[in-house]
Amino acid sequence: MKFKLIIAFIEDTKTDKIMKAARKAGATGATVVSDARGEGLKPQHTFFGLNLEAHRNMLMFIVEEHLSRAVLEEISSVGGFKETPGSGIAFQIDIEDAVGLESQIHAIQDSIANKEKS
Repeated sequence: MKFKLIIAFIEDTKTDKIMKAARKAGATGATVVSDARGEGLKPQHTFFGLNLEAHRNMLMFIVEEHLSRAVLEEISSVGGFKETPGSGIAFQIDIEDAVGLESQIHAIQDSIANKEKS
């Protein structure tokens, strides 16, 4: 089985919705890193030296490669990435090797089987 790592930087208010959408698309879990910071094309505004930026979270999903594009598209859709510039970004990278997924392999296989039936 081959896997992809999907990393998404999102507004913290959308974390729960995006995690639910990713699970619906086939993700079996996620790691959330709170309070990620970054800057896009336009620098963030400040007020008396304080940033007025929204809080961001980084979500990481290890997904079976056949499901990865669907999960990525669902994250983008729910996050409103195309409609609202600066609302978030998500990308996927290949995973060469991983350990600790043995307990999730059955769930991943069931998820793939269910997607193929649909």
